[in-house]
Amino acid sequence: MFKYLILITLLLTSISGQAKPLSFAHFSKGAEFFTVKLSPDGKYVAAITKLDDKNALIILNRKDMSMKHVVKFDKNEQVGDYDWVSNERIVLQRGYLKGWSDQPHYYGELMAVNADGSRGKYLMGYRAKQQTGTAIKRAEIVYGSSWVIDPLVEDEDHMLVATYPWRGSKTNTRVPVYKVDVFNGHKKKVADAPTNLPNYLTDANGVVRLAISTKDYVSQNILYRSKAKEKWQELKFDNETFTNIYPRAFSKDGKSLFVSASENGQPDGIYKFNVTNQTFTKISSHSTVEPTQVYYDRESGSIYAVEYEDGEAGYQFVDKSSKLTKRLKGLLQALPGHQVRIISSTLDQTLQVLWAGNAKNPGDYYLYDGATRKLSYMFSNKRWIDPKLMAQTKGIKFNSRDGKTIHGYLTLPNNKESKNLPLIVMPHGGPHGVRDTIGFESKSQMLANNGLAVLKVNFRGSGGYGEQFERDGHRKWGAEVQYDIIDGVKHLIEDGTVDKNNICIMGASFGGYSALQSSIIEPDLFKCAIGVVGVYDLPLMFEEGDIQRRTEGENYLEAVLGTDEKILKDFSPVHNIEKLKAPVLVVHGKEDERAPIEHAENLMAAMDKYDHPYEYLEFKDEGHGFYKAKHREIYYKKVISFLNKHLEF
Repeated sequence: MFKYLILITLLLTSISGQAKPLSFAHFSKGAEFFTVKLSPDGKYVAAITKLDDKNALIILNRKDMSMKHVVKFDKNEQVGDYDWVSNERIVLQRGYLKGWSDQPHYYGELMAVNADGSRGKYLMGYRAKQQTGTAIKRAEIVYGSSWVIDPLVEDEDHMLVATYPWRGSKTNTRVPVYKVDVFNGHKKKVADAPTNLPNYLTDANGVVRLAISTKDYVSQNILYRSKAKEKWQELKFDNETFTNIYPRAFSKDGKSLFVSASENGQPDGIYKFNVTNQTFTKISSHSTVEPTQVYYDRESGSIYAVEYEDGEAGYQFVDKSSKLTKRLKGLLQALPGHQVRIISSTLDQTLQVLWAGNAKNPGDYYLYDGATRKLSYMFSNKRWIDPKLMAQTKGIKFNSRDGKTIHGYLTLPNNKESKNLPLIVMPHGGPHGVRDTIGFESKSQMLANNGLAVLKVNFRGSGGYGEQFERDGHRKWGAEVQYDIIDGVKHLIEDGTVDKNNICIMGASFGGYSALQSSIIEPDLFKCAIGVVGVYDLPLMFEEGDIQRRTEGENYLEAVLGTDEKILKDFSPVHNIEKLKAPVLVVHGKEDERAPIEHAENLMAAMDKYDHPYEYLEFKDEGHGFYKAKHREIYYKKVISFLNKHLEF
């Protein structure tokens, strides 16, 4: 009798499709462990984890993974990024949970503590006083945001810190670099490049030799010096051939730079640039995409591997003689079907922490011991996620209406035939300089778990496919960029994957803009649209929000949007609601500074004017994204509830 009950259960499961969807909390929970780093000698492992819904730093004895110390802060304070500055000492940022950002806000405070919890010290920051609930001691006040640019791990007493002064956002601001004592906070200025808000790069000896700045977040200005205390000079390149040049590291001898660069507008490759004779030597490139990860051999001072993602992750091994090449190849074989990244190493590179994940697995952390050749599991990013229950994602490509090759990703629900599926189109944010990848992504998996296919399109303007492809999206936000998204949908309709009468579109930030704009351009294609923390009024971007507050931001908006008022309004959903047919769900954080809530309010006012159907969900203490897991759970529930009213799935 029992075997017949099993057979009936299997038949019912087959008839009904997939099993009951997992809970929304399953997908809304944040990562349990992340930012894992070995101490320079490998005695300890540190990681960020959640305690009382806030980030805390745990320090473990590496040999037995027992707890050594925990660093946590009070009230709305939490641990930010951190660095090992010696075998025994860590310097960490203190962040604040604020509503106006999708990430904790950082005011530039740096603390230090030994691995055993001793010698806690407030090194730099505006609140130089005894810290309640911690062993952090007093230091001098610094009115600026401080960032560690080089931990100088071979100097047990010092690190290099760049401090960005708190001044007017539209004034030219030089940024000093200090050599800071990691025990008492005493500092000495070692660099101060004559350019606005630069990022700095040090050589193998810890000398600050490059300063990289921008006037518009599109192009870079690079200052160079051959040694400390020498005068800064602009680094000139042959810009007719090589553009989009960005330094990544100095060679071991300090005479050359490893840079990413676009040759004749093609996707960025990795080159070795000789500063003296101004020559570029290619190390690695891909015909379609730019590098996603570059691996350096500290011992030889060379690059041994470059990772690319063209539909799926792939690796070019450019130094076949390196022992680390053989090691990475072996790790990939040991963890088949996974993207493998070495994320931390001891100073001698014997011990390494690696992350392994894919579209179905948010990631596991392993420790590799080069001396014993042993690979040991440590912990998982999200241990409650069972990869076997997650949906598969695959890379796709299609031709746009004007003949460009456009790439994207399609996530398909389990236990459903890939035919006539309900579809959610999910354009990414940005839109420039960023792209969608094949890695695990909670929203897509949540939607697929509820029986929906998900399409992501790396439309023109996206990063990762070459400088020319990215610039092709400038001033095309409301037209060609949206055409690429729409053409991707039509491609899936034509090949029979999706049902043309069962499609909605949703996105966040620029993706929210695209959800509305694409629905205006193709009013009969989408049954509904969901805009999340979106920008819906392009002229308003020049008046409100954090982008336009800086001169660089103003220049950026002029470069990527233009200043023609008519075009800006033609490209703005707020000014074209009469063309919209799809019912809309608007989701916004009241404290959003990137896309101020006026965008949502103006959109709803325009829909009210035309009596257009919409629903609204507001989070009063969230900003440009939803940091709190409970808010993400509410958001996911609302999305599925809304989609249920307009799609069949």
